[in-house]
Amino acid sequence: MARWMIEKAKEQIKWIPTPGEAHVDDVEFSGYGCSDIVTYGTDEAGELILTHHPVFPTLRRRPNDTHASFQLDIPALSVYVDGEEAPETVDKVTIGGGFLTIYTKSGNLSITRRFFPSAKKRASYEQITVDHPSGCKVTVHHPALGKVDELMGPMGVCIAELSFEAEPGDTTSKFNVMYSGRYANEPTPENTADADLEARIARYKELTAPMTMSTGDRVYDTLFHFAKLRAGESVFDTKFGKVHSPGGYSYYAATWCNDQVEYAGPYFAYTGDPALLEASMNAYRMYIPFMSDSYSPIPSSVIAEGLDYWNGVGDRGDAAMYLYGASRFVLTCGREDWARELLPAIQWCAEYCRRKKNELGVIESDTDELENRFSSGKMNLNTSCLALAGYRYASILCRELGLCDCADEYKAAADDLAIAIDQVFGKNIHGYDTYAYHEGCEVLRSWICMPLCAGLTNRAEGTAAALTSGYLFRPEGMLTTEENNTIWDRSTLYALRGLYIAGESTKASECLHIYSENRLLGERVPYPVEAYPEGGRRHLSGESALYCKIFTEGLLKLEPTGLRSFTLCPTLPDGVDHLYMTGIHAHGGVFDVLVEKDSYTVRLSDGTVVAGGTVGEASAVTL
Repeated sequence: MARWMIEKAKEQIKWIPTPGEAHVDDVEFSGYGCSDIVTYGTDEAGELILTHHPVFPTLRRRPNDTHASFQLDIPALSVYVDGEEAPETVDKVTIGGGFLTIYTKSGNLSITRRFFPSAKKRASYEQITVDHPSGCKVTVHHPALGKVDELMGPMGVCIAELSFEAEPGDTTSKFNVMYSGRYANEPTPENTADADLEARIARYKELTAPMTMSTGDRVYDTLFHFAKLRAGESVFDTKFGKVHSPGGYSYYAATWCNDQVEYAGPYFAYTGDPALLEASMNAYRMYIPFMSDSYSPIPSSVIAEGLDYWNGVGDRGDAAMYLYGASRFVLTCGREDWARELLPAIQWCAEYCRRKKNELGVIESDTDELENRFSSGKMNLNTSCLALAGYRYASILCRELGLCDCADEYKAAADDLAIAIDQVFGKNIHGYDTYAYHEGCEVLRSWICMPLCAGLTNRAEGTAAALTSGYLFRPEGMLTTEENNTIWDRSTLYALRGLYIAGESTKASECLHIYSENRLLGERVPYPVEAYPEGGRRHLSGESALYCKIFTEGLLKLEPTGLRSFTLCPTLPDGVDHLYMTGIHAHGGVFDVLVEKDSYTVRLSDGTVVAGGTVGEASAVTL
């Protein structure tokens, strides 16, 4: 049963606690200088539970490693009336518009708390508004006003501070509370809550305006809208420039070959957002200095604002991730200058993968993106399928740039890999004609979806049946491996996309709606999550990008065929009679895809129709 409900489609969800209901959750909001993870909820008496956890990615601790962002828990301020603390009972909680808002009661007081990050500063805000009887003296209190914490970091003393400005009134009093961070030689940021509120609203609109989706299904439309925000907001100003990072208490001012290079970059290419495109290019640029003539593995992550790296589990197939992500990104952006800039890195990764091809014709790696949490053998589907897709996109790119011999070489490599993947990994498991995730694997794994995402369909029916069977599928998502309760949303989201790509719409639609309703309105809201039980279902930003890709790459089946050209083959989720995606920025243009029950149209932003067809049939488009 859903705990939350949609209050306004595409905009806001709400939770109204029932008497005796104890529930706690958290939600992360990010700006260029700060993330704030707000933990909120009620105890059994209905009283408010509230804690801030600001994270300052560019205030660094020692050792300056992956997890070195300066961060801390700060209990929320209490409201006092005539000198007495006012315990608050929660009436309603809403998430929407870029904010978390909590409505409480305390006697004859009505209290509203609104939370949001500064768009640019190392600061986050809580705006407290108290409606009270005339003559009451209302104040807020915290035992650690001013300096909350400080520590010596590798680049200076990091200081966290808490301040507020009061705007008392006869019947309404307002308090602008700021949680900020700085180095010791910097001034305390000015508390400009109202201006920062407007900046947050402006950035929210920028991030959610592109690719406006309407299906008539309130769950799909609302979760897609929310996912666009979470995917896009987790960008930070660093020494390297703008850097997209996963977030989730741990991963800031750093980039990963899976989360940023493979997941987010190809999705951001459709948004046209300058900050997201810059952050994506920076992610690809950060790895280039590690691509040497010795062909040692590139790092899994470039950390600490680009000053260091992490490769603690060896080669995860990171070059295959880069080959796929960078090739698809530059093709979708349609910018020849970026294509030529990244081409040497793409070619390096293609050569690295060639050197890792074994005698069976598939690509070896030390592990995969799950980093030895589960077995991956010496060769796995994830690495080989990403290399396959990467070779195909790299071939298209090279042909666009006039490198025909290189294009032919990469196409041949992709064709050979497609055959080898089927021969090496094809296997009947529990009666399903599907794949073994790695050599010797005798159980079903959710990552058997990867061949579907790479366009391999000869085992699509059996693989779809296996993924949606009781061995793997749960309302929470797909099990990483059968007979284990661990769920990683990333493989679930890849699987849903792959099912649509393979034409298994009926199976995909049933699972997609269950999953979407659970993530938007269930116990852990309102975004896709990383993993469970590991990591406490953190709201990492890359998973939200993967959710959006179900619609752009799965249902619409957008596929780049050149810098200025693409194909699409739309389908509809079961129970939905239309899908309108407007404001897609790609291949040098801005266009809409309007899918009806039986037909679809591709329309430029000026109204010109450039393609159309029957649902389920492909069209080629050149802009």
